[in-house]
Amino acid sequence: MRKLGIFIGALTIGMAATPALADDRAPTAEERAAIEQILSAEGFVGWDEIEFDDDGYWEVDDARTSDGRQYDLKLAAETYEIVERDLED
Repeated sequence: MRKLGIFIGALTIGMAATPALADDRAPTAEERAAIEQILSAEGFVGWDEIEFDDDGYWEVDDARTSDGRQYDLKLAAETYEIVERDLED
């Protein structure tokens, strides 16, 4: 019975810690500056949220170009290269 209690306790602690690993995070000031520099160089004039996603990429929501098009972007983790552009309707 004691082993079962220890197992359940360990399982509970493990499950409580798992969501923290999956959380997205905001960029540091340096990361934000580097990402914004890339976005501007690529012709984007505005954007909403920037976050590092649990899939290992930076995500930029609603990046806008001067002609009004809006994209969701994925950027490489280290280089900030835009690796995916999804045009929003």
